[in-house]
Amino acid sequence: MSKPHPERPSPSESTSDAPPLAAGIRRHLGRTLRSHYADSLSAPASQRLEALIAQLAKPKA
Repeated sequence: MSKPHPERPSPSESTSDAPPLAAGIRRHLGRTLRSHYADSLSAPASQRLEALIAQLAKPKA
């Protein structure tokens, strides 16, 4: 596990002093991320990925 950067709070620390993102920024980020990943989500999964998912779906003995 890597050491946290001394100037940044770790993910487990509270960041309540940071202001929330404005609604317009959240909408922009959402639209941008959806358009960026749209092709990835509509592409078929590779055979290797399907095999790994099938392994996860099997009950452990």
